[in-house]
Amino acid sequence: MTASHILVIKLGALGDFIQAMGPFRVIREFHREARITLLTTAPFAALARECGYFDEVWVDDRPHLLQIFSWLALRRRLRGACFDRVYDLQTSDRSSFYFRLFRPGPAPQWSGIAKGCSHPHDNLERDLMHTLDRQAQQLARAGIAETPEPDLSWMVGDISRFALEGDFVLLAPGGAVHRPAKHWGADSYGALAQHLVEKGLTPVLLGGRGDGQVMAAIAAACPEIRNLCGETELEDIAALARGARGAVGNDTGPMHVIAACGCPSLVLFSGDSDPALCAPRGVDVDILRRDPLTGLGVEEVVSSLRLRQP
Repeated sequence: MTASHILVIKLGALGDFIQAMGPFRVIREFHREARITLLTTAPFAALARECGYFDEVWVDDRPHLLQIFSWLALRRRLRGACFDRVYDLQTSDRSSFYFRLFRPGPAPQWSGIAKGCSHPHDNLERDLMHTLDRQAQQLARAGIAETPEPDLSWMVGDISRFALEGDFVLLAPGGAVHRPAKHWGADSYGALAQHLVEKGLTPVLLGGRGDGQVMAAIAAACPEIRNLCGETELEDIAALARGARGAVGNDTGPMHVIAACGCPSLVLFSGDSDPALCAPRGVDVDILRRDPLTGLGVEEVVSSLRLRQP
């Protein structure tokens, strides 16, 4: 397709953003000569610039309903860019409303679920599809035949400062504070870490600063653990994943990065989210699900963990 200016919309969260890397790549390949702009949120702007798929990255401030001047500014920016086509990969009520900001007057071609758009993803069961399948089908409706899975080979970090020696296994016990049901307990992660130490492996904790309390509790249960809480960027997580023997973590964003980098990954799900809809995929990805997740025993996690050969 010939188009001079393309807009892609993907606002977050981290796992969803990583799972959009395949669509980002194929949109770039399909529109080789076009100028492609991404509309995203601040936490993902740097990552979007680094991946190389976009000529420009716009940050969406996500104005509230009554922030009229912010809405008018966004409308002027969208209309002034003269987009030929929009790929709405967020497909939320908010991103679909952006289609209406082009009125009155002609709207660009639009791939998404906005009412009246030119390339609707009109599968009534789209919400029952895995994210990767749903995005691939949406792009197929817009003329892009095949969508690859996420490729993070461009994401390179320098982890020499961590001075990790010997074989190590990554643990990602964090997650959204407002969704405690998605967390396996600190006691369980502590026991798992102790088991890894007994097998001659170094457990390495990954998480953001908001995970500090649970990370400290796990580290207290296993003094040999390496606690990198708040010390890693996404590029570091990718580099650690390529060097690790394996990884265990909750249904959280870093596990999508780890799995996409080919690290044998065991992802723990509760009844609070459905792996059939959103789990990382790959030949080296395994899923355990319990509701509640606290009912999942350490022994079952140990027996399910597959490790890369040294």
